[in-house]
Amino acid sequence: MKNYLFIFLLFQTSCVEKPRFGEDFQLKEGDFLFQDLDSSPLCDAIELVTPGYKKANLSHIGVIVEIENPFSIKPDYNYKNHMRVLEAIPNKVQTTRLDSFLHRSFDRNNDPKVIVGRLKPKYSYTIENAVSFLKMQIGIDYDDSFLINNDSYYCSELIYDAFKKDTVFQLQPMTFLHPKTNDTLDIWKEYYKEIGEEIPQNKLGINPGLISLSDKIQIVHIYGIPDGMR
Repeated sequence: MKNYLFIFLLFQTSCVEKPRFGEDFQLKEGDFLFQDLDSSPLCDAIELVTPGYKKANLSHIGVIVEIENPFSIKPDYNYKNHMRVLEAIPNKVQTTRLDSFLHRSFDRNNDPKVIVGRLKPKYSYTIENAVSFLKMQIGIDYDDSFLINNDSYYCSELIYDAFKKDTVFQLQPMTFLHPKTNDTLDIWKEYYKEIGEEIPQNKLGINPGLISLSDKIQIVHIYGIPDGMR
């Protein structure tokens, strides 16, 4: 099992042209970083049944929770070295330097396969409480089972819970079936057999692709092209 989980962090390249966004883009607290790790059988299985924004393969998500005070910035300040991304990733909920987060996987132009979502203005009031909640979860175990309410978190479950009070995102029945054959993917059979649990087919859950399609957020920046994105 651990082999599957840590393979998430291996590098992968893409073969799609990157649309050019403005170079003056600045991240804000509460921004969602959708990431195409696309480097393990589990990532591939997740992306196969849950395409995201413009069909992008999105297998991970984190949230910007810390931005350096502009009045304390030194002349040699590099914002990518100081911003923190909060994420649930093996083996726990943690904060990660932005530059480390961005340098996990790259497209063919050597750009990070990450797109940025931002809550629409009418929902921005939810960010402060959500970020406070997220910081309180640091150190909680990663959810290997991908189940809701089991005292651990997988990446998108953590985001859902942070905004749950304001009903920003919705759970949907999970599927572990191949979209063409309607059979359970072999990788999930092997995975859940290894951890000694039943496959939670049709139990409520959430994933990065689903969050990226929410009508409550807008995609505001593309660092690099995730695989599959049109």
